[in-house]
Amino acid sequence: MTNATPDRPPRSQPADWLTLTLVCLAQFMVVLDISIVNVALPSIQHSLGFSEANLQWVVTAYSLTFGGLLLLGGRLADLFGRRRIFLVGLALFTTASLVGGFSGSQRMLVVARSLQGVGAAVLSPATLTILTVTFTEDRARARALGLWSAVAAGGGAAGALFGGMLTEFLSWRWILFLNVPIGVTLFVLARWSLVESRSPGPRHRLDVAGSVTVTAGLVVLVYGIVHTDVVSWTSPSTVVTLAVAAVLLGSFVLIEARLASHPLIPLRLFRSRAVTGANASMFCLGGAMFAMWFFLTLYLQKVLGYSPLVTGFTFLPQTAAIAVGATISGRLAPRLGPRTLLIAGSILAAGGLFWLSFIRPDSTYWNGVLGGGILCTFGTGLAFTPVALLAMQGVPHHEAGLASGLVNTSRQIGASLGLAVLSTIAADRVTSFLAGAPSTAATARDALTSGYARGFQVAALIVVVGGICALVVPRSASRLGARDAPSTSPVLALD
Repeated sequence: MTNATPDRPPRSQPADWLTLTLVCLAQFMVVLDISIVNVALPSIQHSLGFSEANLQWVVTAYSLTFGGLLLLGGRLADLFGRRRIFLVGLALFTTASLVGGFSGSQRMLVVARSLQGVGAAVLSPATLTILTVTFTEDRARARALGLWSAVAAGGGAAGALFGGMLTEFLSWRWILFLNVPIGVTLFVLARWSLVESRSPGPRHRLDVAGSVTVTAGLVVLVYGIVHTDVVSWTSPSTVVTLAVAAVLLGSFVLIEARLASHPLIPLRLFRSRAVTGANASMFCLGGAMFAMWFFLTLYLQKVLGYSPLVTGFTFLPQTAAIAVGATISGRLAPRLGPRTLLIAGSILAAGGLFWLSFIRPDSTYWNGVLGGGILCTFGTGLAFTPVALLAMQGVPHHEAGLASGLVNTSRQIGASLGLAVLSTIAADRVTSFLAGAPSTAATARDALTSGYARGFQVAALIVVVGGICALVVPRSASRLGARDAPSTSPVLALD
């Protein structure tokens, strides 16, 4: 039987493990929806008529709201009750999935994906806080966190395969409908089995203004970047849009620094060079890696002609490479230091992306994709664990959850902005290639390949910048081992 805590009544061990099952399945669903949509992108594009540049909104709409509201979601659980917020997030995520599955237009799907991201931002932190207050004995908590992390990683790995199967044999809409029976079942069981708990101590005000301004600013910024596929960077609409984004993001910084009594992101955290370097590196890695999955999905199906199912299977070696890299990194970090591994992982990931930039219209999976994909994802896995460790160093224990949530936010926001920039660069390259060229299927494949190759090249440069950011981390932090990380910090999902 686990020990009781002041904010939670005693529970029996079987009930505790039922709670673990519920929160793990909820987290699996949240992570699954980050990766499951990738394989279905060409089918969605054909069905709803997305342009090459606007297709990234199917991914970005989810990651933007997820990343922008993630820290607020964590505060909601402590303030209003973990069970209640878990149920609210689950209901919103499930309902948005149902709406998305019935989408008949681009706008409807993007709005549904945005609402999914809001639901995920509320639901995901609640799963972890419920877990940490349910399992209070160290060994039980460690086992529970390990299972939670493994299930989260499994969601990322299963996404490509499930997405391929559902798209191939049913429809892309089923990648969203799949969440509905799972969500309804979890909601019924959670209402019956979960016990309400709240964080002890005074109730602090929520930084709603900070959450709204940063999320709105990022959405406007991404829109301004992507909109340059139809207007120039110097057009009045682009200038005004980017200016509005700058005002919103500047307001966010002002709110966090001066106005919020309990800021969403206390800027003092960035006085730690380890925290700053880790979040900057994760921002770059997130942007490059999301773009890699995005471009490879389109290349395999639209250029090489693979089916969604076969495409899903081709991603399995890369998923395994991330897991292997993360496992090796966890064992080497205490000896080599997280700073060294972060730099090494960034170099390998950049090398893999550069390798992928040599794809050709007549390449095969074996000579064009496999080697670079494995090298890139292995390097990313090698870098993920050091980022998590460095993000926690020098942070007071009572702010460990905030620091770990911040690095996950950096990853999601980096993914959103990176994918917007890289997809726009790739689309511009395709447009330039097609200008004045004969309109044939072969020319279209050549143009797409050229665009994706350019995207891989720029992604490699972004990862190099992330490796340089790791140099900000002081050498004195490079020998700190995994034992220095708080046992309750969230583990990054390997998707």
